[in-house]
Amino acid sequence: MGNYRRSVVAVIAASTFALTACGSTEDSAAPGLDPNADLSKQSIVVSNYESYMPDDLPARFTTATKAGIDVTYHATNEEVVAKLVSGNSGIDVAFISGTYAQALAAQGLLEPIDTNLVPNLKNLYPEASQLPYDVGNKYSVPYAWGTTGLCYRPDLTGYDPDSWTDLLSPRENVSGKTTMMATERWLLLPALKSLGYSANTQNEDELNKAKEVLVETKKSLLAYDDTTFYQRLVSGEASLVAAWDGWCNYGIAENPDIKFVVPKEGSDLWVDVMVIPKSSTNKEAAQAFVNFVLQADTQSWVTENILYKTPNKAAMELVPAELFKQYPNLNMSIAELFQQEVLVDVPDASSLYTKIATEVTSG
Repeated sequence: MGNYRRSVVAVIAASTFALTACGSTEDSAAPGLDPNADLSKQSIVVSNYESYMPDDLPARFTTATKAGIDVTYHATNEEVVAKLVSGNSGIDVAFISGTYAQALAAQGLLEPIDTNLVPNLKNLYPEASQLPYDVGNKYSVPYAWGTTGLCYRPDLTGYDPDSWTDLLSPRENVSGKTTMMATERWLLLPALKSLGYSANTQNEDELNKAKEVLVETKKSLLAYDDTTFYQRLVSGEASLVAAWDGWCNYGIAENPDIKFVVPKEGSDLWVDVMVIPKSSTNKEAAQAFVNFVLQADTQSWVTENILYKTPNKAAMELVPAELFKQYPNLNMSIAELFQQEVLVDVPDASSLYTKIATEVTSG
């Protein structure tokens, strides 16, 4: 659990994806795949983040389907997307974030999900088919989801923060002991929400006002930290950090007094998904893999081992009750989760997000 690293979502560079609109540029059509294909004659390559699925999953998949499988790893969305864009990646299934799936689908680079070959879609919460980056799960299938908030030690803060301003304009005893994430979407998120703006805004004036807030906040920060913030919290070097819910849980695993809260101004709803590249030459086996992952006992592993919520209702029902007691943010209801803003691609402001993040965090 502690060694797990979830790739952060970053905006897709406009030079790579010159999108004309958010979402797919084409409707999902029937893939025309063979439901009776001999999967023993197919072998797939799956690209995933390290430690993001059970070690024995490939072997179980082969036993169940007779299809071969090799697993490769990528550290970031950008790394695997660069391969997929090349058109000859050799990858049959990729785990990426929803915003990236949206942009890839818009470029016609993803194979539609064949509902006949992926009947385990029925295990998902109904809300999981209404995510705005891919309504209807036409080109992507959600694997894990969660939100971002404040992870803190009340014994060090002396109070329970409930607003992004607690991080952006910290109290004197907390100043110098806070961290924020440097990745574009999550660097801007607290400032945008504190100003009442959308986490997906593409308005230049709003983004520049958020930049002004972040420049001022920088004076009180301990560090920009996307990977070790929860460890700083455990050690006491930090007392309040911006954190993904699952990563806050890694801190709670070491110090049960650590708490997580979604600020009252609201936050994001991020989603990591599975996609099948259009270039896959083993499409039936790829669809079978997606369907296999959607089994309740497979996706329950996600929550039990990497401490994130999963959009699989049947899987969440298998999670031991004591885990929900140990990690309270796992109890967030679907309604509460969907009160947060689903992250989507921001093609018209991609370069501005990057520019602001670079200017704020450098120097």
